[in-house]
Amino acid sequence: MYSIRGVPMNDGDAAKRAGAQSRRAIDGSGPDGPDGPANLGGTASIKGRGASGNDRVRFEAWQRVPDLTRAEADAAHETVIRFRTHVTDRHARSIISRNASPDIGFDRSINPYQGCEHGCIYCFARPSHAYLGLSPGLDFETRLFAKTNAAALLETELSKPGYQPALIALGANTDPYQPIERERRITRAVLEVLDAFNHPVGITTKSALVLRDLDILQRMAARDLVRVYISVATLDRDIARALEPRASTPARRIDAVRTLAAAGVPVGVLVAPIVPALTDHDIENVLRAAAEAGAEAAGYVMLRLPLEVRDLFVDWLERHYPLRARHVMSLIEQVRDGKHNDSTFGQRMRGTGTLATLIAQRVAIARRRYGLEGARRPLRTDAFAVPAARRTPPHPQGRLF
Repeated sequence: MYSIRGVPMNDGDAAKRAGAQSRRAIDGSGPDGPDGPANLGGTASIKGRGASGNDRVRFEAWQRVPDLTRAEADAAHETVIRFRTHVTDRHARSIISRNASPDIGFDRSINPYQGCEHGCIYCFARPSHAYLGLSPGLDFETRLFAKTNAAALLETELSKPGYQPALIALGANTDPYQPIERERRITRAVLEVLDAFNHPVGITTKSALVLRDLDILQRMAARDLVRVYISVATLDRDIARALEPRASTPARRIDAVRTLAAAGVPVGVLVAPIVPALTDHDIENVLRAAAEAGAEAAGYVMLRLPLEVRDLFVDWLERHYPLRARHVMSLIEQVRDGKHNDSTFGQRMRGTGTLATLIAQRVAIARRRYGLEGARRPLRTDAFAVPAARRTPPHPQGRLF
């Protein structure tokens, strides 16, 4: 139900791509088929999805616009449009991503998946789908890529003679325990490699599926090799379901904190993102519930809206909280120096201004009140060792010297 607009007539390749998109829009042909996201029309909310459509891909000359005539025809014929998740296996060339950011506690990370079925409307990773020629909107939630060789690549990387161990973050971009992990088990395979090499790992997730791997996490925790953070933006089930449609409910996430803590796995809570005038009222409630469940640390992240995420979030607000939309966006501008995003190191996670300072003070007071301000226990790197089965045997000629 999308038409193509803005195709440059002198660009044959772009026109061909637009033609293919147009055919999918008109008759449902192409890889998406009649149940794919190319058939979206209008801006109504879609059950189980965060975005209501596919926003323009910033690197393409064409854009999708709703075909309202087609939408009316479908409604007249009582057509049911579903949005299935399509997963493509991808043979990655490398698996450890490195960064030099001074305001995060790790310099390397692993993302087993591209795209995320949780569908969190605020996700800062959405714009990365544009590099694949896909939309940061529904495509990000429905057109996923699984790095099936992640564990094998990791094993090869860790076995290199010059490798120096340091904390690897799982969940830095997309959630390693999103729904497709239940069948794909790529994250579990990665953890098995890290366990075998005695390599430290930090996990951030908003899914109770992390408990499936409790056996590995317990083993690693006994050797001070793992830390888990459960992300909880609010305890309000209705708000969470709209914000993060396919993530675990807040209650299940708090239960996951309780189970991990009881099993001896170091666990903390991340209040993220804090959305002014929507979830900020719940800061203290989240921290109290997490502390009562056994969390030993807490952090928070202020909402920011990079690139296409801004328009997606505004559309989401107008659909779910139209009476608050203008106020919420005004407060976001207050903590982002009049903008909707600030990528400056040291400011991007917390924001600036009076409201940002007030929220920081509230978090600090609640952490102190509920015993969540203790220093994180350090994870070991001195235990790292390549398993005997992976060690390269010495060259026979070396025995002569």
